Formats: sequence, structure tokens, C-alpha cells
Amino acid sequence: MATTTLTPHQKAVRSTVAMKALMAVTGIILIVFLLMHMVGNLKMFVGADSFNHYAEWLKGMTEDGGIAYPILPQGTFIWLFRLVLLACIVAHMVSAWQLTVRDRAARGGTNYVVTKRRAQTYSARTMRWGGVILAGFLVFHLLQFTVKAITTGFKASDDPYTMFVKSFSGPMSFMVVVYAIWLVSVCMHVRHAVWSSLTTLGLNTSERARGVLNALAMAVAVLLFLGFIAAPLACALGWIH
Repeated sequence: MATTTLTPHQKAVRSTVAMKALMAVTGIILIVFLLMHMVGNLKMFVGADSFNHYAEWLKGMTEDGGIAYPILPQGTFIWLFRLVLLACIVAHMVSAWQLTVRDRAARGGTNYVVTKRRAQTYSARTMRWGGVILAGFLVFHLLQFTVKAITTGFKASDDPYTMFVKSFSGPMSFMVVVYAIWLVSVCMHVRHAVWSSLTTLGLNTSERARGVLNALAMAVAVLLFLGFIAAPLACALGWIH
């Protein structure tokens, strides 16, 4: 019975393809999470009761037991969800780092260097730094609203709605500018991520498909920016208080 032995080059190619697929899948999962989180934040416009109920429901602290109760014990789902997100973030960043190292090694592996400028968007050229900025602010965001180690104008005992309002209104209004700058970085990263992920998964098959993917990527990025900045801006302007 004949057996096929892969050469080191073939193994490297397969490994690279696998890492690109892993980046694409985990990237899509994280983008879906951002869209869900955005919808949750928009509940600020509905009122304190609605937003606070949403926050408690996520934690499994409502009377109905929250998500997945009674299949899972009360309060368990949120921790499983966080672990899945953490695994996706780690897998996404490790894959990105490995691909970057391989790309640099491949370009520097010859005795001469041919520099070829490919047509790229600004978001594509800054993709790696965008990921670092995104991860850094994510840590800050968790320390702010989840761990409550960084209290931006609120008390740790405040309810979620009050925490949100105090973080973006009054003396803390400048946080809206900081938040907007971070969102620009995130949305630039997302714009390229949507296009790159769907291309990796084989949807970029023609000029027409390429145009559709570009339009979809831009639409998701703009939607996320507007959806996430709306509530903080409304707090700063006094529309939500």
C-alpha cells in the first residue's frame, strides 16, 4: 500500500493554511461578539431597567436564571462564554504572530530582496498594530466594567446603567474622545478582518464577489463604530442621564 510522505515545504504550506483558517474562524467569532455587545449597549437608550436587566441576565443573576439555565447552573454560562472568547483571542493572536514570523522569514530567506509594493488599504497595512491596540484597550475595558479595578467616575457599588452614564458624562466626557479613537482603530481592524476572513474561507471568487466583500466589510465597520459610539456620545451630551 503506497504512502504519501509530505516534504517539509508541503508541511509548512499546510500549517500556514491551517493557521490562516484558524485566524479567519476566530476572527468571525470575535466580530459576531462585537455585534452582539453593540446591540446590548444600545439598550442604554431604552432605560435603566432594561439595561440593568440585560447586564444581570448575561451574568445569570435574573429570576429566570439567565442564559442556558437550568441546563447549566445559574451564573455558569457567562464564565464559559468568557473562556471561549479568551481562547479565540489567544488562538487569533498566536496565529497572527506565527504567520508574521513566517512571512518575514520567507521575504528574508534569499540573498537578494525584491521590494514589491502591493495595493493595500491603510487598515490592512496597520492590521498588526490595530490588533495590539484592540487587545490593550480590551484589557482596560475589562478592568473598568468587569473587575471594576479602574473606576472612571463611578463607584464599584453602582449598577451597570449608572456606571455607564458616569463613565461618559460630566467630568468624564473626555472619555468619549478616547473611546472614539479606540473605536476607529478597532473598526479599521474589523474592516480588513471581515474581508480577509471571508477571502480565506473561499468567498473571494471573482471581481463581483470582491466588491461585495469590500462593501460588506465597510458596512460592518461603520455599523460597529456608530453603534458603539452612540450611547457614550448621548451620555456626554446629556441625552442619557
